[in-house]
Amino acid sequence: MYQSFEVTARPEQGPPRLAALRGEMAAADLDGFLVPRADAHQGEYVAAHDERLAWLTGFTGSAGFCAVLADVAGVFIDGRYRTQVKAQVADVYTPVPWPDVGLAAWLRTQLPAGGRIGYDPWLHAAGQIATLTRDLADSGIVLVQSENLVDRIWHDQPPPPMAPAKVHPLEFAGEAHGEKIARLAADLAKAGEAAALITLPDSLCWLLNLRGADIPRNPVVHGFALLLADATVDLFVAGAKLRELGAHLAGVRCHAPEDLAGHLATMPGPVRIDTASVPQKLADALGDRAVPGDDPCALPKACKNPAEIAGSAEAHLRDAVAMVDLLAWLDAQPPGSLTETQVVSRLEAARRTDNALQDISFETIAGTGPHGAIMHYRVTEETDARLEDGHLLVLDSGGQYLDGTTDITRTIAIGTPPEDGRTAFTRVLQGMIAISRLRWPEGLAGRDLEAIGRYPLWLAGQDFDHGLGHGVGAYLSVHEGPQRLSRVSHVPLMPGMILSNEPGYYREGAFGIRIENLIVAETAPPLPGGDAHRAMLCWRTLTFVPIDRRLIVADLLSHQEREWLNAYHRDVAEKIGPRLGSASKLWLDAATAAL
Repeated sequence: MYQSFEVTARPEQGPPRLAALRGEMAAADLDGFLVPRADAHQGEYVAAHDERLAWLTGFTGSAGFCAVLADVAGVFIDGRYRTQVKAQVADVYTPVPWPDVGLAAWLRTQLPAGGRIGYDPWLHAAGQIATLTRDLADSGIVLVQSENLVDRIWHDQPPPPMAPAKVHPLEFAGEAHGEKIARLAADLAKAGEAAALITLPDSLCWLLNLRGADIPRNPVVHGFALLLADATVDLFVAGAKLRELGAHLAGVRCHAPEDLAGHLATMPGPVRIDTASVPQKLADALGDRAVPGDDPCALPKACKNPAEIAGSAEAHLRDAVAMVDLLAWLDAQPPGSLTETQVVSRLEAARRTDNALQDISFETIAGTGPHGAIMHYRVTEETDARLEDGHLLVLDSGGQYLDGTTDITRTIAIGTPPEDGRTAFTRVLQGMIAISRLRWPEGLAGRDLEAIGRYPLWLAGQDFDHGLGHGVGAYLSVHEGPQRLSRVSHVPLMPGMILSNEPGYYREGAFGIRIENLIVAETAPPLPGGDAHRAMLCWRTLTFVPIDRRLIVADLLSHQEREWLNAYHRDVAEKIGPRLGSASKLWLDAATAAL
């Protein structure tokens, strides 16, 4: 099994660890210390070595931070985790709704007389520190660089990951790494920049056509790279990780990671840094030779080439077979006979029959009944619940295949679903269909489109507290930027970008609903009577798994919505049916019948 169900953090561990950290703060003459969920590479996911926030507080969400002061410790969490955090942290911690309440404003309230706040400059991006410093101006609160105080008290801290790197084959990458280097280096030279510093692991792996296993569920290698305008690369990765690559990195200068800060201190500028991801420590090493700019890999990585899109499409078809096999099996079990962990284990076993599977793409979310309202619920041996009659099961999962990354959510009726659940499900489905059918003018960003997926819920006075969609990598991170379907995303959507389309609805203590397909942006064909001069984009669906018809209130659907759903189910039957065994095929025929 890739996924385990062990309890990784307990609320009762929090108080003594917090007391120990406060002792270190006092010894360092600090009034506070910041503990982010971050590593030196500033990606979304971290290795066990860097799970400092979870170790200290018990909170295991994928985003958040803790600000520890002498008499209060705030755990800052966004809307996805406001239910989860209540169950995971002890009462010595105070959940803070972020970004509604900003860190600077909170610190001003808690330290009206000022104070010294320590932080590890490897774990905070330069942009974060610049913003926080600005927002604390004239408060008497100063930020102080410090060694990591959590590491001082975490005596059984796991070692840094040292998984070997692997070559990502050209048949899946679609472009040789030398060609990528030359293409991006030409852009640096044109901008008059000597180099760009790359800190994000998925950017490094995309650029050099590498994959690794330094972070669970994400096939990335921890390291840093300097891309120079002369089309050469300095790579800062532990040598033990590179031993299986043969001649793949011929021409790339390899260094130990600990040499990077010294190397930056002596190299000529200007050097581009992405202030949203470069650690403050490395920005300090560059000083005034650093110039802010975008990660040069981010946008090219987001716009998948034909080989990457074809690989992703094929991976989704094979992944759909595993999903349909699971759903057919699940439908045959009487309510009350299964638990969440049994569903997770059965789905992983179905995926593992595919030899191209390398890992799951994230910890499978299988939340039944009230657990479905916890958006990023992780089932454990202690929380494992039975799928009872009347429950809705939120099943959010995916696979990391050599040719693509998948992410799919289906909400499934267990027995007889509640009527208010069916009505909410239908509104969520209407939002998903609206995005799937959308055409839009080139140049629009996720912020311009995402309200369309919320509109049916808004009409009923309902909403959800996560983005409508996130970018997805090509056998890389399941959450990929800069593309997003989100009100905070200003990045124009472009052909080749793969995103999720996942509206939801959550009623704490009762049920959760989410429906998710992956979609790829394409140039839209012209329409009769349309503006010939106006370039438009549209979506092509990559995910082909039935949507539970038992949860749909058909009378709420428009004619166009019903036609889209029936056409989608016809496609599912045609694309997936021939790949199935007889029992699953029989189930699929019924599940895709016209509404």
